[in-house]
Amino acid sequence: MGRKVTLATCSLNQWALDFEGNLTRILKSIEIAKQKGAKYRLGPELEICGYGCADHFYESDTLLHCFQVLKSLLESPLTQDIICDVGMPVMHHNVRYNCRVIFLNKKILLIRPKMLLANYGNNREFRWFSPWSRPRHVEEYFLPRMIQDVTGQTTVPFGDGVLSTKDTCLGSEICAELWNPRSPHVDMGLDGIEIFTNSSASYHELRKADHRVNLVKSATTKSGGIYLFANQKGCDGDRLYYDGCAMIAINGDIVARGAQFSLKDVEVVSATLDLEDVRSYRGERCHPHMHKPYQRIKTDFSLSDCDDRCLPTHQPVEWIFHTPEEEISLGPACWLWDYLRRSGQAGFLLPLSGGVDSSSTACIVYSMCVQICRAVKDGNSQVLEDVQRVVSDSSYRPEDPRELCGRLFTTCYMASENSSVDTRNRAKDLAAQIGSNHLNINIDMAVKGMLGIFSMVTGKWPQFRANGGSARENLALQNVQARIRMILAYLFAQLCLWAQGKPGGLLVLGSANVDESLTGYFTKYDCSSADINPIGGVSKMDLKCFLQYCVKRFQLTALISILDAPPTAELEPLTDGKIVQTDEADMGMTYSELSVIGRLRKISKCGPYSMFCKLIHSWKETFSPSQVATKVKHFFRMYSINRHKMTTVTPSYHAENYSPDDNRFDLRPFLYNTQWACIFVLNNVAKQSVLVTIDLIFIDGCS
Repeated sequence: MGRKVTLATCSLNQWALDFEGNLTRILKSIEIAKQKGAKYRLGPELEICGYGCADHFYESDTLLHCFQVLKSLLESPLTQDIICDVGMPVMHHNVRYNCRVIFLNKKILLIRPKMLLANYGNNREFRWFSPWSRPRHVEEYFLPRMIQDVTGQTTVPFGDGVLSTKDTCLGSEICAELWNPRSPHVDMGLDGIEIFTNSSASYHELRKADHRVNLVKSATTKSGGIYLFANQKGCDGDRLYYDGCAMIAINGDIVARGAQFSLKDVEVVSATLDLEDVRSYRGERCHPHMHKPYQRIKTDFSLSDCDDRCLPTHQPVEWIFHTPEEEISLGPACWLWDYLRRSGQAGFLLPLSGGVDSSSTACIVYSMCVQICRAVKDGNSQVLEDVQRVVSDSSYRPEDPRELCGRLFTTCYMASENSSVDTRNRAKDLAAQIGSNHLNINIDMAVKGMLGIFSMVTGKWPQFRANGGSARENLALQNVQARIRMILAYLFAQLCLWAQGKPGGLLVLGSANVDESLTGYFTKYDCSSADINPIGGVSKMDLKCFLQYCVKRFQLTALISILDAPPTAELEPLTDGKIVQTDEADMGMTYSELSVIGRLRKISKCGPYSMFCKLIHSWKETFSPSQVATKVKHFFRMYSINRHKMTTVTPSYHAENYSPDDNRFDLRPFLYNTQWACIFVLNNVAKQSVLVTIDLIFIDGCS
């Protein structure tokens, strides 16, 4: 009997409810796995229907179509002589489970339901599924007739079992089970299971990849074994980007890995490994103490060949992680491309103000164009087919990112009487360097027309504060400019290609960062209101670092002056042609301070009092306790009066784990009792404790 096994895992760019496309990508991955000599193929979580079906999981149609795809997989000649492990929802005894279906040669070997569901962050699996709560228990599952007709089986094993081949034993984990303190692989390893598999739908967050890799390495460091990790890739229909990283590990070492960011719809990772390495590793470490062993589902099949002495095994590889700046450059760009090609639109339109935020969005679009050109050069036929369809030119072949950017990307500078020459020139220079189709639009006529209607009805003409107006007038005049920009952005997105005699419309891109969303420092229904926003989950500090990276990576020298300029909304009158309004002055705190506060609010789950208690220590070198109290008070004032804006915020790429996204990540009220009467214990310089009652009495706030 042989001792070397060739195994394959993969990352697939699945799309929720795209059953035909998902089937095609699954079959392609199986075909590639067989070409690599693999006898076992692992796919991502819920790959048949797509992980992001959400409330469509409630529908019987979803279950029906999953079984139709499974039937096609069972019947396909590509799935013969290889153990296939696919993911789909299954209803058993009228309870819906997130399952792995493992089959070989038209026979279903085991249906393994997920035991530990993900119910944190963006995950809401308890809404749609129930966990299998009977460890190491297996029972019968009655197959639908359409599957019985193919397999000749009436019932198959269903439950927490493991698969025993003639030469080894495999056990399944599903996504969050790896992250759980009671991961199944621990008990499986002690029961002699040698190969662990994990099918995941793990989404991208900045600085997260190393956690995932370390968990996989740790799973086999303690007690040995082989670990296969499969993951979804791409945008499957919502705010998340699944970032691949398929990998194979043995005894604590990564021996094969896939890309984290890629435009490949199908990526298969394989490795040939020696089972004796696992057995030798365990020989001096493991002492089984299982009270109830796993039920082994036996199959007359071998993963190894008798004559494998000359078959080389894979050696450990070094995993070099992307920097956060590289992650921002690659992840949102891949997400934008998936959204564009699947939406049926012809490109993007961005209001480019010449500031850090809109420039960051522009650079991400340019990065997308760079990746598209590279993928086409590398022979990716799917990307070429998609880009030809998007630009409506079947003979087009993108080679230059700037030229492609001119076809896909329109930028516009929307000037008013409050705009400076400096920001206009910064926007123009950046557009020229990335190659976008750039427009200069003046909105003063529209603003005056809107105010004229108001004046005709009321007999009043509002004035800016600089001209003697009240705070309410000043705010209203800023908001009308911002909202007119949103209306014009959508007008040009719908009609500018039509005006050029070209087909299609454009998706409007937003450019509000995560910190501005947190405090509500934007106008409701202004240019932050768009179709999608690639930077809505990224902090201002990270965006500045990203632009510095773009200066070097893409030679976009126009970004230097943008980085040097103070962030400003340019909605109030200039003084001697110079900007007097700045973002940080308006917000009453710096972006750096806001980033710290945002993490404390969401990640550390701090209310006003807990946040104050932490900050008086971490900021003790900079601020006195009373100054810290003032900043905390000011933040919660801004946060609570503006939280309503998050109910209409543009769908954004999820990148930060302190995102205030109201959709499903950060669930909070949007009508607050604003009487935040919080008692803070402050330590003064003399270390005397004093009580300061902070009454957060809010005025009628920004809208």
